[in-house]
Amino acid sequence: MLDKLNRINLLYDIYSSLLTTRQQEVLQLYFSDNLSLAEIAAEYGISRQAVHDLIQRALVSIESFEEKLGLYALFCFQKSLLQEADRILEQPVGPREQRRLQEIINELQQKNEQ
Repeated sequence: MLDKLNRINLLYDIYSSLLTTRQQEVLQLYFSDNLSLAEIAAEYGISRQAVHDLIQRALVSIESFEEKLGLYALFCFQKSLLQEADRILEQPVGPREQRRLQEIINELQQKNEQ
């Protein structure tokens, strides 16, 4: 559940500017400010069901943006390789480690060129 919430928050950070103002506000209130559907509904003067539907449509939108643009996947790929490079550099670096670091650099460069 926490992984799903973290993913949603990162997707929101990446794609929020592509959402409507109301979708941005409601997702912020629900996921970041931890307001309930009822609290958000009261604030906007709409039903809980309308808030739920708005959240679901917004989540479908950001998932669709990710499917088309892949920025979250790129972020995860880069983060993983950088963490590996960091682990390698915590120890003495020999020829094998240097080769792997060069491979990591090449992978990052290739991904950025795509």
